[in-house]
Amino acid sequence: MNCDLLIKGGQVFDGSGAASEFLDVAIHNERIVDIGKNLNVRATRTLDARGLVVCPGFIDIKTHSDFTLPINPKAESKVRQGVTTEIIGHCGFSVAPCLPGKVKLLADYLNPSAPWLPFREMDFHEYLNSFPKTSVNAGMLVGHNTLRLMAMGMDQRAPSDLEFEHMKEMLTEALEAGALGMSSGLFTSPGSYASPDELKSLAKILESHQASYFTHLRDESSGVLDALEEAIEIGRSSRVHVQVVHFKCSGIDNWGKTQKALEMMRQARSEGVAIDCDAYPYTAGSNPLKNILPQWVQAGGVDAMIERLKSAETRDRIRSDIEREGLNNWGRIESWDAVRISITPHLPQYAGKTIAQLASLKDTDPIHALCDFLIEDQGATRVLITSIAESDIVALIASEEVLVGSDGNCVADYGVVSQGMPHPRFYGTFPRVLGRYVHREKVTSLAHAIHKMTGATAQALGFKDRGLLRVGHYADVTIFEPDVFLDLSTYEEPHRYPQGNKTSVIVNGQVVVENSVHTGALPGKVLKRETF
Repeated sequence: MNCDLLIKGGQVFDGSGAASEFLDVAIHNERIVDIGKNLNVRATRTLDARGLVVCPGFIDIKTHSDFTLPINPKAESKVRQGVTTEIIGHCGFSVAPCLPGKVKLLADYLNPSAPWLPFREMDFHEYLNSFPKTSVNAGMLVGHNTLRLMAMGMDQRAPSDLEFEHMKEMLTEALEAGALGMSSGLFTSPGSYASPDELKSLAKILESHQASYFTHLRDESSGVLDALEEAIEIGRSSRVHVQVVHFKCSGIDNWGKTQKALEMMRQARSEGVAIDCDAYPYTAGSNPLKNILPQWVQAGGVDAMIERLKSAETRDRIRSDIEREGLNNWGRIESWDAVRISITPHLPQYAGKTIAQLASLKDTDPIHALCDFLIEDQGATRVLITSIAESDIVALIASEEVLVGSDGNCVADYGVVSQGMPHPRFYGTFPRVLGRYVHREKVTSLAHAIHKMTGATAQALGFKDRGLLRVGHYADVTIFEPDVFLDLSTYEEPHRYPQGNKTSVIVNGQVVVENSVHTGALPGKVLKRETF
């Protein structure tokens, strides 16, 4: 047999959760053509994997790289940690559809998440068909918030019959184009204005197209269990697969609720509800700064919010609401040192500063400092919020059911995407699980952790020929040093690639990273739903 590439003598984990074996893997024309001991094949190239782990490429089920892939197609921060596929368009945010005359509306709305991305008019067909060549595969979701924004702007009400028909038409167009499903972001406007019945009606369209529902829960803090029950009920009533993304119990009053939530999902599965969740291995999350404010502050869009923030009365009300209820969707924090400026397009000199530090610098209180900063940064600020218990992180990683997703963008240590102080998960999610929680802390086994990142994730997504090392499957493969592979990215120094000099990553049979150096290859595919 002839093949393009032979991976020789590695410790092979096939992604199923099974124990490893020392095997060769032969690849030809994008796919795996043979796996076995001491394969007798003629290879154009051979990679020596002795002493290294060989496993399926990691599938990052929860990312926002739609905001960066078009301007960073090499996807360095992701592919260098072993990611070969990203699922994008989460939390209700998608860059399509973008209707005529509404480019600025969508750009302003997504500005804190995509400050450098150019927006243009396009439907979902055009979006998928014109997506640039990239180093990783990408599967796209259509965002419920974007659908609502296109149909009815930021109005805090139910859609009219005509507006709702428009939303359904846009959703159908996206699904027919190949979207994997619909995402929701019920924690922030305008998604937060949607009733459960609105979502159930849209989920019926997902059901008819055998597509999935991915949700950022309506509340991840004091109301997290009620919000999870809402997601379960959508899955029960529509019989769609539900993916609860970046699951967390945020805020010091909610630490320890993770076990109850996992029990709720296990019970739902036993009753026939198809539900999964994913999480990232960090105690801090990330969000636009405006989103931690009460929802009434955000009503009507960025311009209306900025005008409100100028009012002393508004600031007093914000202060009172936060003292009573904690941060919107994040709960109570220990202090304003827990909120750190991450990306700020107009005030980059303040990246890395906490709200407490800003208040000290400006000789004012944190609420005034926060509001002044949002006004000056035109609502575009993104922050890191430390609000999750380490014990809950450990419980999620140890769980059989919880998948791994970074909730991060693909960025790099150069160019426009190197600006600011992004969350270290952009660079470190997968090696952090493997290096810290598997190798150092023994929270779970290597076979189990790889399964959570590969085969289990592919099953949740409905992928038929990715996520496992099997003959006939696409050759998405990650190779790493098991004793060395570790995240180096920190909150203070986020733009750092993982440790190790022997990482290699193969996407659709092409070597994208060899010995921890990017080759420049762009073999990624857009994974449309009908191609699975």
